[in-house]
Amino acid sequence: MRRMPAAVRSALRTILATLAVVAVGAAVFAAVARSGDAGVPLPPATLDPAPATAGPQTAVLAGGCFWGIQGVFQHVQGVTQVISGYAGGAKVNPTYDDVSTETTGHAETVKITYDPAKVSYGTLLQVFFSVGHDPTQLNRQGPDTGTSYRSNIFYTTDAQKAVADAYIAQLTKATVFPRPIVTRVDKFTAFYPAEDYHQDFLILHPTYPYIVINDLPKIANLKRVLPALYSETPVTVSKKAAGK
Repeated sequence: MRRMPAAVRSALRTILATLAVVAVGAAVFAAVARSGDAGVPLPPATLDPAPATAGPQTAVLAGGCFWGIQGVFQHVQGVTQVISGYAGGAKVNPTYDDVSTETTGHAETVKITYDPAKVSYGTLLQVFFSVGHDPTQLNRQGPDTGTSYRSNIFYTTDAQKAVADAYIAQLTKATVFPRPIVTRVDKFTAFYPAEDYHQDFLILHPTYPYIVINDLPKIANLKRVLPALYSETPVTVSKKAAGK
């Protein structure tokens, strides 16, 4: 077969690239359209005391791939930083490859720094359960399976444990989900930041197919279900993401 002229090959590449962009755009539209059925409007936590100490506080949560969880909390009013990383396992300084073996005990996790004068721990849990992930999926989340994708709250104080336990009991009693909540509540021990390329992934790669299908709907749901908490401008980890 004769080789195509360079001009024809170039034109075909342009057409294919355009079709790819259109396909991604259509996927975004479809995913956001489906999001109307995904977010669960949940009641606020009835037990939600102010922290015992003043100043910035920390929440540590795991709910599937950290790209989406980080992306959601980066858009929450009162949150000042969200870092993707690993927690809950025994291995010190694990890598993504380590955690992906499902042998370290770690979960993909986010460490959230927040201002308790603007958003409470109970409200963060409301976001976590409402739009951050599905707390009824055991050791998986969407297309991802394994204990590293489990639903897990890592409490840093006894007060956080009390709020988490009480909120799960509150939601269970209200039967807001069709299946039992399987979220673990464990004492926080250590957090290891993930590799740089995982930080701000949703912000830096908004057309990445996984993000389009699984995570952009979460942002849309936050804005729809909890509009008073939604911040249009996300907090970021890297300077590159801050310039987006």
